[in-house]
Amino acid sequence: MGGLETERTTTGWAARDPSGVLTPYTYTLRSTGPEDVFVKVMCCGICHTDLHQAKNDLGMSNYPMVPGHEVVGEVLEVGSDVSKFRVGDIVGVGCIVGCCRNCRPCDSDNEQYCLKKIWSYNDVYTDGKPTQGGFAGSMVVDQKFVVNIPEGMAPEQVAPLLCAGVTVYSPLNHFGLMGSGLRGGILGLGGVGHMGVKIAKAMGHHVTVISSSDKKKVEALEHLGADDYLVSSDAEGMQKAADSLDYIIDTVPVFHPLEPYLSLLKLDGKLILTGVINTPLQFVSPMVMLGRKSITGSFIGSMKETEEMLNFCKEKNLTSMIEVVKMDYINTAMERLEKNDVRYRFVVDVAGSKLDQ
Repeated sequence: MGGLETERTTTGWAARDPSGVLTPYTYTLRSTGPEDVFVKVMCCGICHTDLHQAKNDLGMSNYPMVPGHEVVGEVLEVGSDVSKFRVGDIVGVGCIVGCCRNCRPCDSDNEQYCLKKIWSYNDVYTDGKPTQGGFAGSMVVDQKFVVNIPEGMAPEQVAPLLCAGVTVYSPLNHFGLMGSGLRGGILGLGGVGHMGVKIAKAMGHHVTVISSSDKKKVEALEHLGADDYLVSSDAEGMQKAADSLDYIIDTVPVFHPLEPYLSLLKLDGKLILTGVINTPLQFVSPMVMLGRKSITGSFIGSMKETEEMLNFCKEKNLTSMIEVVKMDYINTAMERLEKNDVRYRFVVDVAGSKLDQ
């Protein structure tokens, strides 16, 4: 296996402090072994979580930090015990690169809920080395946390699916909401939200986009194929839509009231939280009780669900709407993301960028 057992260095773009500004950073990849895959990064999506982590919004950031967890790359070398991948395969890496493998979540293919899971970046691997993400030239990843990209899917289109796509697919799958004919709501039309519309429509759902203004109405209805569009401040429109939805996937990553959206749910309807928010949300209990409604959460998806989602998107010819940028644009992209100025996901062309500038 050549130099697989030896350490390699790579260059990524790292945040050094809570300013979140990313600059070139050369570091040593962790020691590799028989279960590992050495991946040359081709491209990597930018998620709102990258912004939170780089700026220490959650109070748990460690620096220097190379973000990026929507990674598509090419396998350059595999360990002796790797069976799923071969040199030359195009593969994906998402939010997690490790788990304990013997707890209840791990035993039930829900490793994303393992209490000892290891994040793709801003974490520490089992050998004590910090994990670093996909805004870098290469990564070493345990084969369990690598997925094959179906043939014919463009790498830059696939990257957002590894977080945004599976974040929507997983709750629909888990809560039995994949059947046709359901009426669903997508709250917030960003990176996760736009994939929510596409995936739910492909499942045969009647989809309503719920947003704080009407500025994305044409985009939602004409370009993404949503059936209806609701502005949350439109009291009359919200009243007319009351008691009409089987579920709402709430993708909003900032504080917002829940009551207006709970009123839209039918009996036994579910409000599914997927946005990372660092302040408490509030609601009055009758909004849930008088309709046996559920407020629940869902976190990305399992490796099994990620593979299922990719195959579903390939079958349905679903792609993400992206803006491809080079690495030297990444700080501007992060600033624009903070202002919600992207339709609907930035993807960094890592392979086509000069990383050391």
